[in-house]
Amino acid sequence: MDFNVIAIKTGYFKPYEGYSNLVMEISSCCEDDDIIFISETPISTIEGNLVDESGFTPGFLAVLITEFWCRYLWGYILCPLFGYGRRTTLNLRNMPVEARKHKEFILERYGLKHALQPTAEAGVDLSNVPGSCVSLLPDNPCESARIIKKLIFDECGKSVDVVIIDTDPTYSFLGRYYTTLPLSIEGIHNDTGVFGYVVRIFSKRIGATVLASTADMNLKELFMLANLCEDCQRNESDNFFETVYNMKDTFKTGFDEISVEMLDGVEHVPAVIIRKPNYL
Repeated sequence: MDFNVIAIKTGYFKPYEGYSNLVMEISSCCEDDDIIFISETPISTIEGNLVDESGFTPGFLAVLITEFWCRYLWGYILCPLFGYGRRTTLNLRNMPVEARKHKEFILERYGLKHALQPTAEAGVDLSNVPGSCVSLLPDNPCESARIIKKLIFDECGKSVDVVIIDTDPTYSFLGRYYTTLPLSIEGIHNDTGVFGYVVRIFSKRIGATVLASTADMNLKELFMLANLCEDCQRNESDNFFETVYNMKDTFKTGFDEISVEMLDGVEHVPAVIIRKPNYL
């Protein structure tokens, strides 16, 4: 089945601003029975689910994990050995000193299982957030999806479904879906941390991880549409900040010097509408 895929292009949704601007942007172009796919980072940002890592002091274990485990063991040995991408390999080799504070936060908040992940620890996002802040996964993505669905109906009278996704992938191994993220929709085994990070070498990449959905669809349908959404975001964004390194290169500044004004100066695609064709 063919679907109409419509990118919702906006400015930057600022920390703690609430759902109103996101809902207005969606309501201006949605129709009944649309499925709205929304990335988790803008939701966490507008909900204020951010942490400023500048106040963390890295301990010995955080430094050891950053410098030995991630930079050298993964960056120079395991990534080339297991065929990880060149971008991941180089990013690990060139980790900034701020990464030590990041590891300390992950250790304190999520524990060793996630801190040992060389990248994408616990779904904590360093991109698309200002300064030394990081964005955590939404506290309750199912509730966030239900609230946004209701607010859209209240705003424009359109009945839509809302799906919240994370670009950190879901994989399939021995017929079972799993993700390293600490939470996901039912049917995806989550919270695998570094164990899932290693097993993915032998697994099939399915695509973006679904965190929550109000739609009455099975997992395979959701995965298919989530991948359409992710492709649309990449293709329609002038700057698809998949990592903090992308932001640093775009703004030509330090990792912790990126401001809200800088982020607001580029176009974002926080959400995508998936619409069935008119002939169905």
